[in-house]
Amino acid sequence: MSRRTPARALPPWLAHALRAQRGPVPWSAVARGALAAGPLLAAALAAGRVSLGVVAAVAAMLAGINDRPGSRRASVRRIGVPALAGAVGLCAGTYAGDHLGAVALTVVLTVLGLLAGSLSAVGPVASGAATQVLVASAIGAGMPLPDPGWQRVLAFLAGAGWLLALRLALPTPGSLTGDVRRAAGFRRDARRRRGAGRGPRPEARAASRPDSRPGSRPDSRLDFRFDGERAAVAGVYDAVAALLDAAGTEHAVARRAALTAALDQAQDALAGPRLRRYASSAAERRLHAQYAAALPLAEAATALAWTGEALPRRAAEGPRRLAAAVRAGAHTGPLPAPARSAPGLRALDDALLHAAVAFDRGRGDDLHTRRRSPGSAARTVLGAAGREYGLRVGLCFGTAVAVAQALHRTQWYGTHQHWYWLPATAVFLVKPDLGPLVSRVLCRAAGTVLGALVFAALAAVLPRPEGLAALVVLAGALIPVATRHFAAQTAVVTVLVLALVMVGGEPQASAGRIGETLLACAIVLVVGHLPMPGQRGGGVRARLTAAGDAAHAYLAHVLAGSEDRATRWTLRREAYRTLAEARAAIALAAAELPALARHSEGADEIAATLERLADTTTACAVHLDVTGRLTPRHVERLAELRAELTERRERLDVRLPELPLTG
Repeated sequence: MSRRTPARALPPWLAHALRAQRGPVPWSAVARGALAAGPLLAAALAAGRVSLGVVAAVAAMLAGINDRPGSRRASVRRIGVPALAGAVGLCAGTYAGDHLGAVALTVVLTVLGLLAGSLSAVGPVASGAATQVLVASAIGAGMPLPDPGWQRVLAFLAGAGWLLALRLALPTPGSLTGDVRRAAGFRRDARRRRGAGRGPRPEARAASRPDSRPGSRPDSRLDFRFDGERAAVAGVYDAVAALLDAAGTEHAVARRAALTAALDQAQDALAGPRLRRYASSAAERRLHAQYAAALPLAEAATALAWTGEALPRRAAEGPRRLAAAVRAGAHTGPLPAPARSAPGLRALDDALLHAAVAFDRGRGDDLHTRRRSPGSAARTVLGAAGREYGLRVGLCFGTAVAVAQALHRTQWYGTHQHWYWLPATAVFLVKPDLGPLVSRVLCRAAGTVLGALVFAALAAVLPRPEGLAALVVLAGALIPVATRHFAAQTAVVTVLVLALVMVGGEPQASAGRIGETLLACAIVLVVGHLPMPGQRGGGVRARLTAAGDAAHAYLAHVLAGSEDRATRWTLRREAYRTLAEARAAIALAAAELPALARHSEGADEIAATLERLADTTTACAVHLDVTGRLTPRHVERLAELRAELTERRERLDVRLPELPLTG
């Protein structure tokens, strides 16, 4: 019997194009999408201001793309900042298009692309703002609208502001009735844990309140405004439990990475913009305290996983009960205490007791975040990552504007006045943090062809303009689901944009949309792979340098023997967050075509070494807390990692600080 040979693995650039995210349907986002662009367009049709309705609907669509899962407070920055930037871009593009010739307009938009690309290196929100600046500036310069510029800007802000208002005001489906279900589930789980015929565990530790028992009545005043924060904080405790379950197995590394992602998400959910410096409500203060109580648990779980030894099943029971308590707004009840047979288990036991007290008192404001100073952001913009990012985006955007202007002036478009499609499409293709270049090109081309064909079929049978407005409602509702894959998102957005164009008075433009998208794909592929001055892979090196600096600061603080745990947790969070950002940048760079991917070869090995260093530092911190000294194993492991980093940083030419000696 012949053995079947395994199938050949797909190249990274193709595998990335075929990969899609998974998860439950975000029904709340679907509802917001249906209530955003379509109703705005319908209201404008009823008022006889179709052009302004089209602008408002485009703004709502762009805001819907940024409407991702998370807390309401975080959505203010994630949706609001790009919307404000888009309004600025629309204003600049409108007045530049009205007063400048083709050459001057191309130069101005190219410079804007250079600046926006450089700012994108600061972070996700800055990248979203830069994207909307460029897209809106192209729309403002090229979309033929009868309204003055200030009215367009107000319509744009109204469209984005409407979706943001929906995000803040509408409760999550099921959140108002979910409290009862959570309470019932909490009581049911408690009865199952006690079990028939089993007496109470003698090692169980109760919360400080005398009435805090398993399944005690949850807070009936749970505020749906904080459901995103509750879900994020509960996810941290679930991730701690999963890491404890995986200790001593091959899944421990992946579970530790999942714990980092959960902590990052909870930190972002709680650290959104606020009018006051501190949390102003009891519910929010309780969530802050519950998040802070998870940090020593995460530290202990990481230290236990570092030892490589399996743990008893009941070690993860306490964090799971804490997760259920967060979701139900209930007291923790008795928490099973693990055997205190090792320093890591003693730290876990102490952290559980601290969590029970923190849950009961519900006071806490410190999220242990390090805010980026203006100087740090400026160094990122002017550094290697910002320069490389800005040059790549600026050249592609400027080239697309130049080609579009040339074709538009020679009447290649005929009577269709939408040359702005070409540069706007190039923006979504070229942004390095949005995905590998060739992957986005393939997905954009496939999605545009599919969306244009679907729209052409629907436009032939739908009544106008009522049917097109209904199509905008449907497409807006599908955007949150389609964001799982760029090709699907492109197809939905193509249908929505073509419907808006036709409502605005343009004829059916599916063929033109396909042609311009394919041309933009060709421009981005050629310009994006041109040789550029300076060292390629600057973004990856900058992320690795930041991660190395953060890991060095964390290790130095631990080895100094400081008892300032708040600072230690802040440094620990910074170390793991920067490592996660470096890992994401490396994964995107590795999925580029070989001509670009080769510039970041070896970066994943440095990131893996830095992750092991952060885990070892955490293990050292926990051991020092319990025993006051390091074991020979800790010292030996730190020395090995120090030598490994020294060797690997020379291969990739990455600036990393010298690690402190342990003595």
